[in-house]
Amino acid sequence: MSPVFTLSLHSIANRRLSVLLTVIAVALSVALLLGVERLRNDAKAGFAQTLSGTDLVVGARSGPVQLLLYAVFHLGSATNNMSWASIEHLAALPQVQWLVPISLGDSHRGHRVVGSTADFFAHYRHGDRRPLRFAQGRPFEDKPAEAAGIFEVVLGAEVAARFGYALGQRIVLSHGSLGGEGGPRFADHADKPFTVVGILARSGTPVDRALLVSLEGIEAIHVDWHGGAPIPGLRIAPEHVRKFDLQPKSVTAALVGLKSRTAVFRVQRQINTYPDEALTAILPGATLQALWSLVGIAEKALLAVSALVVAVGLAGMVAVVVASLGERRRELAILRALGARPRQVFALLAVESLLLALAGIALGLVLLYGAGAAFAPWLSSAHGLQLSLGWPGVGEWRLLGAVLAVSLLASLVPALRAYRYSLADGMTIRV
Repeated sequence: MSPVFTLSLHSIANRRLSVLLTVIAVALSVALLLGVERLRNDAKAGFAQTLSGTDLVVGARSGPVQLLLYAVFHLGSATNNMSWASIEHLAALPQVQWLVPISLGDSHRGHRVVGSTADFFAHYRHGDRRPLRFAQGRPFEDKPAEAAGIFEVVLGAEVAARFGYALGQRIVLSHGSLGGEGGPRFADHADKPFTVVGILARSGTPVDRALLVSLEGIEAIHVDWHGGAPIPGLRIAPEHVRKFDLQPKSVTAALVGLKSRTAVFRVQRQINTYPDEALTAILPGATLQALWSLVGIAEKALLAVSALVVAVGLAGMVAVVVASLGERRRELAILRALGARPRQVFALLAVESLLLALAGIALGLVLLYGAGAAFAPWLSSAHGLQLSLGWPGVGEWRLLGAVLAVSLLASLVPALRAYRYSLADGMTIRV
């Protein structure tokens, strides 16, 4: 072990309290920087995997991002609906393996109601092609024989947890999607309540915040409505809705799975040029990436703030070392008197600062993995965010390398000051 390194260790041990506080400050800043980077990457991966296994999302003619927002994330409103005839035409295409229609427009206490078929539970995939799982209950019935079976609802995990709903409970849907909890609503379908038959497990997707009902259920609550408003003086009881034609005339969008992914561009072109109706078909993966690029400025700003925190931590480390030089002038002068060269004094201070930075980085990694292990189950259950606890990735190693490089540069400040102290300055008694 070199004398400079040995002297650095002894000097650090002699100032252990101030050194410990400095290392903790650097460690917290490094843990924050790496934590933000890991959350950013994991959130991006989860965002990109909101919908997997679906080859195309189809809706009325609109922009790709807008179609993705309302069809997958249930944000905003559709420019128009697509006719049921178009749904039947798409389902009959030889390249199409399955099709799941989606109908939006109603809500419950600020949460979207999604009308679909039981195929939604069979074909909706997220993450690494993971299916939706039921925490309790079962899916709603598709084309039930009894009228009561039409009014069944499956709740997303967040809806059930937020309002404390349980199986068998009856809830009322609201027309329109403008009203949050306690906010304004156009009208309630109080005469046709739905019964909770299933509660989904958390998936980390917009499904957690939705209520799923059958397309027939959507039609049934509107049989005594016309033009988006209830018909005055007309009220059809729930037990009589089976007498009416409950096949929808139009839906909001459709999720499409193909028999071969090689046909995706050909089918997309067929849909986009469909002569009977103006439709748009998008590739969800490519559109998700485009959407992330739009909202990615926030993650970059957060990463920049974390980098500034690291800079502040390193500046504090430099300040502590520089402040200690006033007390160590005599020590450094004695080293010079014993034969230490200026470059060795320079190396002594540089090594000390670098050791503090390395200790801070190591402790920061320990804090990161400790916090990750502690909060990963909560993030998964409460927010559906799957936090990775593996070995640092390439991007994280680059950040650590950058922190180490900046630490090395920062260590030059006290080292240069020590280098410039002369033997006479150190041995002079100041009064």
